[in-house]
Amino acid sequence: MMNRKAYVIYVSIIAAIGGLLFGFDTAIIAGATRFLKDRFALTSFGEGLAVSIVLVGCMAGTWIAGVASDRLGRKRFLLISAVLFFVSAVGCAVPQNLNQFLVFRFIGGLAIGSASLVCPLYISEIAPARMRGALVSINQMTIVSGILLAYFVNWILVGAGPSNWRWMFAAGTVPAVIFFGLVLRVPESPRWLVKQGREEEAREVLTRINTAEAAAAEVLSIKDTLSLEQGRLSELFKPGFRTALLVGVFLAVFQQITGINAVIYYSPRFFETAGLARGAAILQSTIVGIVNVLFTIVAIALVDRIGRKPLLLTACGGMGVSFILLGAAFKFQLFSGGLVLVFTLLYVAFFAMAMGPIVWVVIAEIFPTRIRGQAMAIATVALWAADFAVSLSFPVIADKLHESFAFWLYAGMCVIDFLFIWFVLPETKGRTLEEIERRWLKPGSISER
Repeated sequence: MMNRKAYVIYVSIIAAIGGLLFGFDTAIIAGATRFLKDRFALTSFGEGLAVSIVLVGCMAGTWIAGVASDRLGRKRFLLISAVLFFVSAVGCAVPQNLNQFLVFRFIGGLAIGSASLVCPLYISEIAPARMRGALVSINQMTIVSGILLAYFVNWILVGAGPSNWRWMFAAGTVPAVIFFGLVLRVPESPRWLVKQGREEEAREVLTRINTAEAAAAEVLSIKDTLSLEQGRLSELFKPGFRTALLVGVFLAVFQQITGINAVIYYSPRFFETAGLARGAAILQSTIVGIVNVLFTIVAIALVDRIGRKPLLLTACGGMGVSFILLGAAFKFQLFSGGLVLVFTLLYVAFFAMAMGPIVWVVIAEIFPTRIRGQAMAIATVALWAADFAVSLSFPVIADKLHESFAFWLYAGMCVIDFLFIWFVLPETKGRTLEEIERRWLKPGSISER
């Protein structure tokens, strides 16, 4: 039998495979877009719609999972998302027209939205406080691994003939089946079980993670904290939790409007504009994915040692400088010597070391237990709405105004995000979920940074 630490890591990794599917399904479009554009004769708006329709599904999937996972359980929605991932992968591989493709990409968005909320939520509710930051960050690690896998599949299949894009999407069926099978082996969230009055089951789960004494104490702490909650969404708009909602929504929106998915979805376009052939452009996008993975490992190593806030501030500053330089490269056509790749990698490195994983950590840990799913849904829907806006608008901005304008716009968002984190975000490192919840209820808690 596994020891306690190994068990919680094992369970967290299984849940985080949903993140791998999340990353794969969002990024696989990067290599397929140019082929879809040729196949369906897409305009700039049509290209943006083909890329971003998945995000409309994400918003719907997030809200459904947020509301329903509070009632039906976290594990059940992990299984539902696995089924939706499979259906989407098959459907996107066989469409005969654009409308059919859009329908199945929307279904993929339902899956991604469910996974984006329930995977970090489940991990945050099962992980001990001392390990929570690192374990929730594993979810981001699997997201960026999924992105890298998608880029690698794109690169492998780019020369596979006119149906290459179909095989790119079909490849997603394999991890979907694996995910479904593994989720059957994990327990339900102990905090959700306590909320349902199933305390003995919760104690059994917590005993696999902590000592029997610590598990019993944690069940009592969860019960005490639940007694302070009414379990209604209106609680989020009262003093204290209203600040938590503000922090969650703003962090989620800024994670996207600082430009990450313009890079993830459209990096092959960047590199083609800089003069590379299509195959070489997709290969350089794979390098972007590798850097994304490597610096996410840095985040996992540091988040529970240095804390959330210092890493987020460092990331915002570095991302802003990177976009200023990338905008200058496009404005003045500084395409020799790999500058576009260097500046893109610099941006991705700063994003991956904090803004990617730590935003998910924070929004998974700051809300009250009874309505954590619904509260996370609000923040995550806002995230996907911002992602939709960026993804839909980037081709239009780049074609009508210039790529440099878009990059400098994102740099400006990094400055605003830096100021928000500096003045508003409290540090949550090393605190249990119940301690964080009680802290919001203290007068003046927002100043306790």
